[in-house]
Amino acid sequence: MLIDTTHFMTKGTEMFRFDLHKTIHAAGVLLQCEPEHCMSRMRLLKLLYLADRLALKQTLHPITGDSACAMNNGPVLSQTYDLIKGEHAGADAWAEHFNNEGYKVKMVSSPGRDLLSKDEIRILKAVCDEHRERDDWDLSEYTHTLPEYSDPNGSSRPITFEQILQAVGKGDCISELRSELQSIHAAIDILDGGGSS
Repeated sequence: MLIDTTHFMTKGTEMFRFDLHKTIHAAGVLLQCEPEHCMSRMRLLKLLYLADRLALKQTLHPITGDSACAMNNGPVLSQTYDLIKGEHAGADAWAEHFNNEGYKVKMVSSPGRDLLSKDEIRILKAVCDEHRERDDWDLSEYTHTLPEYSDPNGSSRPITFEQILQAVGKGDCISELRSELQSIHAAIDILDGGGSS
């Protein structure tokens, strides 16, 4: 069986790693759900977070691999937020497909979706459909009710993958998943010629 290693971190403490190009494709799927291919950046960040959360529940793997933090308006995917603001190393790749119009993100060219599995596309569309009737602030309030979210009191607070897995009822999988990922990390290090540090 071929294993897609692009999702996994080879170093560090996070279980997964941020996947820039899958994040761009995922954002494209969500923006295509809107008639004008445009939504507020807050809404886009919330929907991407909820899609990652649902993917963790259903498959034990996120779509973007981005680390999350709790902020005043709810959970935010950290590196994706930096992409939108143009403050990320991958900002040029993001800007090939998306423009900022004030506080809105507009898709100007489709990035495609070939990096996403059928299940990931289904999850993204399901999240979009589930929250279609909520306006941006209702969606923000909804994310405040998620068990892994706690009010950061004007600052920000990390939300770990372990906390999300616990919250979606997959806490009993954490130990096995971490062992599986550690084995994959070790194999990647060997293939990369890194060895042990």
